[in-house]
Amino acid sequence: MGERKGVNKYYPPDWRPEMGSINKYHGTHALRERANKLHLGILIIRFEMPYNIWCEGCPDKSIPIGMGVRYNAEKTKVGMYYSTPVYQFRFKCHLCPNYIVMKTDPGNLDYVIVSGAKRQERRWDPLDNEQVVPEEKSTSQKLATDAMFKLEHGEKDVLKSKNAAPIIDRLQDHRERWRDDYTTNRILRDQFRTAKKELKARAAVDAALLAKSSLDIKLLPQSEDDQKIASLLRLNPTQTPEERQQDVRQTIDSRPLFNSSNDGTPKRIGIPNPFVTNSRTKCSTLTRHNLGVSLKSKATRDSEDMPSTSSAANASPSKLVSLCNYTSSSSEDSQ
Repeated sequence: MGERKGVNKYYPPDWRPEMGSINKYHGTHALRERANKLHLGILIIRFEMPYNIWCEGCPDKSIPIGMGVRYNAEKTKVGMYYSTPVYQFRFKCHLCPNYIVMKTDPGNLDYVIVSGAKRQERRWDPLDNEQVVPEEKSTSQKLATDAMFKLEHGEKDVLKSKNAAPIIDRLQDHRERWRDDYTTNRILRDQFRTAKKELKARAAVDAALLAKSSLDIKLLPQSEDDQKIASLLRLNPTQTPEERQQDVRQTIDSRPLFNSSNDGTPKRIGIPNPFVTNSRTKCSTLTRHNLGVSLKSKATRDSEDMPSTSSAANASPSKLVSLCNYTSSSSEDSQ
């Protein structure tokens, strides 16, 4: 549709050649809406963001406007850099009502932000990236007027070319290697098929091993270091049979002939039965007071051994002393 509008060749019947072009006759422009401000020196173009920026009008500063986003911008010529024109672009942010103004910088081969945004710094030195940097104006004048400076500059260029020669040769070798893309692709696909078969066979062996061991782990592929370490390991005993027999003999020789009381052999320890009374314990708890036995004094024993000279009537009744601790009522009944 836009192409039809741009190359429309219909001329109405009242048109005359002295009226000019058909656009002038209709009072329009070939660029149509893009040339609405052309009388002010402003042309509407599609401007593509050259690098990442942060819009100063957006509330969320953490979301940048990425490189490559396109806008309808007003293009204006604002100056000259030698014979190169400097253009300025003004466009509206698609996230907020803020306007961003940028312009070209032919001297540095870059774009400069005039207002409304801030650049996300991701620049580096072109020399570090081995880019071709144009010479400054002062350097160009020295090369044209100073022969010694030109000679030194040429020696640096020769040294730089010698250092870059191996890299260029390597790049050419890679280019020649990939020139026949069909053969290279066929060789690569054959290698992929072989590797795929090996991976399937290895996966089958691993699955059988895991099923046999009832394990649910991921087995890693073998390596040369693992094989070397496994070959160095052996399940050998720490001592030979002769060494073990010698140790047993030394232990027997160092053991004493008779067991002493201080040896570490366990002794039998009896557990008392609460339902059985020990006779020794029972006898040790009995006393003469508990049995009702009283001891006579020496004077009492001597008086009993001597014969009585007086009659039984005149003699005062002696107090009976019994071996047992009888009560007074029992002694009176006996008299």
